[in-house]
Amino acid sequence: MPFGSEGVKPGIALALSGGGFRATLFHIGSCWRLTELGILPKLTRVSSVSGGSIFAGVLAAAWERLIASPDIAHYQELVVDPLRAFCKQQIDSVAIGEGLLTPWKSVSDVIAAKYQELFPIGLNQLPDTPTFVFNATNLQTGRDFRFSKAYMGDYLLGLIPTPSLPLAKAVAASSAFPPFLSPVILDSPGVFEAVDGAIYSGNPAYTARLFLTDGGVYDNLGLETVWNRCQNVLVSDAGAPFDAGATVETDWVKQTLRALSIATDQSRGLRKRALIADFTNKARGGGYWGIATDIANYHLSDALPCSDALVKPLATIRTRLNPFSNIEQEQLINWGYALCDAAVRAHAPEIIGTQKAPAWPCPAHPLS
Repeated sequence: MPFGSEGVKPGIALALSGGGFRATLFHIGSCWRLTELGILPKLTRVSSVSGGSIFAGVLAAAWERLIASPDIAHYQELVVDPLRAFCKQQIDSVAIGEGLLTPWKSVSDVIAAKYQELFPIGLNQLPDTPTFVFNATNLQTGRDFRFSKAYMGDYLLGLIPTPSLPLAKAVAASSAFPPFLSPVILDSPGVFEAVDGAIYSGNPAYTARLFLTDGGVYDNLGLETVWNRCQNVLVSDAGAPFDAGATVETDWVKQTLRALSIATDQSRGLRKRALIADFTNKARGGGYWGIATDIANYHLSDALPCSDALVKPLATIRTRLNPFSNIEQEQLINWGYALCDAAVRAHAPEIIGTQKAPAWPCPAHPLS
């Protein structure tokens, strides 16, 4: 049975947070280090949200070729290079403009078309292992809506087995940040099969037309789909803590976005605390690293040296889908790499397959 009833099994899960292109680039660095340490090929599940789903989409589409020779040269060629080129493009504002001005296209149609160029496969073409899960939020049921090779659906609707939906459409839903990129509408998505608790299964008011928004609205860490399944959980989190401020904008759009940010931060905080508690109690193995983490907290004498003056601004860099400069890209990649290295070596050394000293993946822009 899906939706968390399978039970915890041996394996390594990777959760990739949302956060626009900032997250995409941060996760490039995280998985760069996981590749060097021989961990990436051992993953059994990858769960992603929003900007993390952009990264996961490219990783999934390249997986069979990458795993045939899982070295850094192939990782750069198949994953890093296409993503870095994509993160130099103006995606969000162009999509909004074209979607508003073209009657037969929506904003999400335009974004999905761009994603289709990046990963032109269907959900039914995803690898069997690891299980890739792309998370959106169902605006009708208020639940996490999951896209995978085996099924798509949520636990109140039931599931559509072996969907053939384009991966690009799933990632467009996962990254449909409200209000401008949302919703993604799926008309006649398929026949839902009932599961335990699927109270809306068979109800066409809920199943004939789906309204989906960014997965981060429900779970910006992508944790729910890995939590009760894998003994080891790795979390790469490019979401920054809530930015408190004495002055609050009162116009409707900015006020709504700030309220959404508060709700998202609360949900993220609760999930993170539960995660850390399980790590502390040895109920799970693995590690967590966040873009606002102080690398000194890992207490590694040989962690990569990082200057607060360089790394602290990275936690507040924009989360849009618009062009990131070479410096921004390389600093975010380096930061994801450095934090992943420290977290895994400090808290999950038992899953390391290859010992390799850390070194900046983008040496032109070190963080020291």
